[in-house]
Amino acid sequence: MDTRTIGGHLDGQKTKSVPALERALAILEMLANARAGLTLAEITRHLGLARSSAHYLLLTLERHGYLQRNRQTGRYMFGLKLFSLANTAMSGLSVREQAVPFLNALREKTRLTVNMAILEHNEVVIIEKVEPPSLFRLATWVGMRLPVHCTSMGKALLAYLPEAELDRLLKPGLLHYNENTIVSSKRLKQHLAQIRRLGYAIDDEEATIGLRGIGAPILDLTGRAIASISVAGTTAEITPENLSSLAEKVKQTAVAISQQIGLDPKELGT
Repeated sequence: MDTRTIGGHLDGQKTKSVPALERALAILEMLANARAGLTLAEITRHLGLARSSAHYLLLTLERHGYLQRNRQTGRYMFGLKLFSLANTAMSGLSVREQAVPFLNALREKTRLTVNMAILEHNEVVIIEKVEPPSLFRLATWVGMRLPVHCTSMGKALLAYLPEAELDRLLKPGLLHYNENTIVSSKRLKQHLAQIRRLGYAIDDEEATIGLRGIGAPILDLTGRAIASISVAGTTAEITPENLSSLAEKVKQTAVAISQQIGLDPKELGT
């Protein structure tokens, strides 16, 4: 018996999986071995699915970008979403390792906490943190999830999302953390356009009163933000007087990491 431990409990055959999801995964696995793609009839025959069930599963996967259908042949093949997810996953692992020297250098230049994060399930997840040699420590940690719309790393990631993906992410609404939090989707989109022009984002006490952050995106070969970095500190450490200087250091570090992973400097306007 295949027995796994989940949350401290043994999970053998007691916990049921989701049949529809299992069928969808079976379709994806089968298509992975079919270079020319497969038709609806071929999929239903190989997997023993009802035609209507297979059609609904394929339609759902197609609508979400995981599959694409050739209108002439009727064959289904992998969509760009799968390649994007795979690229992000692989890049996230390698970028973290390649970024560490740059993050350490940024910490030395700014004497502030340096973070690196990725976007996952509509939240920012910290994947690396470098702390300055001071008594004060920010209450953040690797693996911590943060709101995406009111943190500098989150906004740096949002600014480079395709419009359809951004709209989907903003559709549920934006949580209000304090009087500085942007909760209007229209206003946030205007703010994100400014971030793209500047190349960096600022969290001016939008998530937590008394704390500021300056973030910038790490871009892949397609110009998509696969991660972001930031410096974070108190309002006494990040001030209106030193903000521009710090922002330039963060931006330069993000550009250097992007170049390290293979992005053409021309794509960054450098």
